[in-house]
Amino acid sequence: MLKPEELGEGERERWRALRAASTAARNPFMEPEFTDAVGHVRPRTRVAVVYEGREPVAFLPHERGRLGQGHALAYGVSDAQGAVLGPGLGSGLGGGVGSGPGLDADGLLRACSLSSFAFDNLEAEQDLFVPHAAAEYASYVIDVEKGYETYESVLRAQSPKFLKTTLAKERRLGRQVGDLRFVFDEREPAALRTLMAWKSAQYRRTGRRDRFAQDWITRLVSLLASRTRGQDCSGTLSVLYAGGQPIAAHFGLRSTTVLACWFPAYDPEFAKYSPGLVLHLRMAEAAAAEGIGLLDLGRGAAEYKDALKTGEVPVYEGAWTRPGAGAALYWLSREPSRRAHHFVRSRPRLAAAAARALKGVGRLRRS
Repeated sequence: MLKPEELGEGERERWRALRAASTAARNPFMEPEFTDAVGHVRPRTRVAVVYEGREPVAFLPHERGRLGQGHALAYGVSDAQGAVLGPGLGSGLGGGVGSGPGLDADGLLRACSLSSFAFDNLEAEQDLFVPHAAAEYASYVIDVEKGYETYESVLRAQSPKFLKTTLAKERRLGRQVGDLRFVFDEREPAALRTLMAWKSAQYRRTGRRDRFAQDWITRLVSLLASRTRGQDCSGTLSVLYAGGQPIAAHFGLRSTTVLACWFPAYDPEFAKYSPGLVLHLRMAEAAAAEGIGLLDLGRGAAEYKDALKTGEVPVYEGAWTRPGAGAALYWLSREPSRRAHHFVRSRPRLAAAAARALKGVGRLRRS
């Protein structure tokens, strides 16, 4: 069991090679650079390394809590989770850690001395943990593998009114507010601070928990933006300017093939122009030009995702547990609320009512 900074360069290269050989999309949340950044702000971050002989064949980044409770790295924030495995290792054919070509969850997590392992955005290819999932969700994606023009043609076919209206608003924004400028990889720290302020205000306005009120999340995003520049995990701040002022921005992570969309927000003063939608179209265009083939918008239903998406991929929520106090503590702290949330989300009328209630809470907070 290692702290992220204790991983050697050979182990890091092996980690990257395993991800490159995987059939899963090269999501930057699953790269060692993201684990490094989380380790700087979350001191309980650990990486389990499984060897065959002297060769690392599996990595499990995680965080360890009381009574051996474990959870996926940056649980509740990261949008892709799971183990990094050699080919065939997750088939469950073996009897545990280091016992041959197979690897099972029980053996791995017992070796980590974990009583539970919770996840909420588990990758679909994670055969070790998918059997322990309690719920499946859709993560919405935009495919720009064939170029931005092809993506626009897909939008014209599936949402002609949406595309026409959004492009018209973009032109009106340029005429009425000022010349438009889009920066795909903005390095100005003030722009990131503006984005976080917008996002915090959005969370409060909609009655949701303000993630940027949590110091570790603010520090993590700032660290990723300023220092994480790996080939397959790079903090990327995109900003849409009008008349020289920022009106919409997004911070996420990118690899050579995936842009993981994470924190989008805009200045509500310009809401009538739909600057968030305009921003996402320009992000898709810039990503395609960079050779990125997929934008992952993450799980969670939203109107803008329905309008922009070209497809969906499954992600999973749940936990592996073994008998004991740690597992009981996990169940009591997580499962009742998870089941309640799932019950509401699976019923559109209840979900709409819940959204209205949250907005009411947001208005009360502001007053």
